[in-house]
Amino acid sequence: MKCSKLLTTLALSALLFTGCGVKDQNAIIKINDKAITQAEYNDLMDKSIAQTPFGKLGDLKGNKDGFLYLMIEQRVINQLIIQELLDQEADARGIKVSNKDVDNALKKIIDQMGGREQLQEILNQNGLSAGEFKKDVKNQVRMQKLANSAGKIEVTDKECENYYKKNPDKFKNPELVRASHILIMANEYQMGEELKSKSKKDIPTEELTAKVKAQMEEKKALAEKLAKELKADSSKFAQYAKKYSEDEGSAKQGGDLGFFPKDQMVPEFGQVAFSLKPNTVSDVVKTQYGYHIIFVQDRKEPSVTPYEKAKSGIKDYLTNEKQIKALDELTQKAKKQAKIEYMDDRYNPDTIQKKLSKQVDDATGGAASKIKEQAKKNKK
Repeated sequence: MKCSKLLTTLALSALLFTGCGVKDQNAIIKINDKAITQAEYNDLMDKSIAQTPFGKLGDLKGNKDGFLYLMIEQRVINQLIIQELLDQEADARGIKVSNKDVDNALKKIIDQMGGREQLQEILNQNGLSAGEFKKDVKNQVRMQKLANSAGKIEVTDKECENYYKKNPDKFKNPELVRASHILIMANEYQMGEELKSKSKKDIPTEELTAKVKAQMEEKKALAEKLAKELKADSSKFAQYAKKYSEDEGSAKQGGDLGFFPKDQMVPEFGQVAFSLKPNTVSDVVKTQYGYHIIFVQDRKEPSVTPYEKAKSGIKDYLTNEKQIKALDELTQKAKKQAKIEYMDDRYNPDTIQKKLSKQVDDATGGAASKIKEQAKKNKK
């Protein structure tokens, strides 16, 4: 199916991610006299900010009443509350997770990802250690067991067949190419910024432009030299990639990018890669990242995954959906019965929502509130 196997496999743990093993007992929220601590909140906020594109926009924590910070904070607080409610429910039901349970879950994930190395690469990209990931998996298994104990979580063959028939596009596989590349990084803007930062005095615009142009020509000349040599002997491609490529991730693999669809790459790269025959080296390709040399190794024509091959994945997906629904129902029921105290009103989700609503109203001249009021009237 057209979805990240890792995200599908970890849907529950992503939904219920929480910082573990934190010792700080400075409670900010109490649920049935059990504390959510300041340290747990800080830990999850830091991770959530780091894992969003907004984390690179500046110091979000510098303005804790800023819109982006409040959006992330609202999600974090709700996650911590949900996790605590479900943890208490799991404790009450005596749900345990053995090392064997965790090992089996890890093996399944590794198999789905195509091996331990592929999984480790994705963890590295997301800034997760193997230890953190294992804790997340253990929590996922516990939540799955809790969901299964709450009701009969069963997916029939008929349900799988119906899903397959009603979602044909999910099982269509686009044309794929397996290629390797060598990247000689060359970006005019970055070069200019580096030259300015290294210079002890201001560089006149004309001089800066000339220096950047000279560097670009030097990079292009190197790329063209390598392309010419590799066209003559493509067997050296992996060796050259390890030596010259500035794409550190693929360089270690001899430039290998694996199989990919055309739209996964920037247009200039994809267009050339999908125009080449297997065992062909490209001319130099210019993209926003610099100069590439592409070596196409294999191609796969468009196809449709047959039902029997897709069935296991469909069953996992539908089971996961039912488990999430069961956990949501458990959460709503537990929340109604729970005693929730906010030691600091700043961490009350209703308070956060009011701040967000006010900022939206201020930005729209009150239009947001008017739309909400109209929606309420329409429901009556």
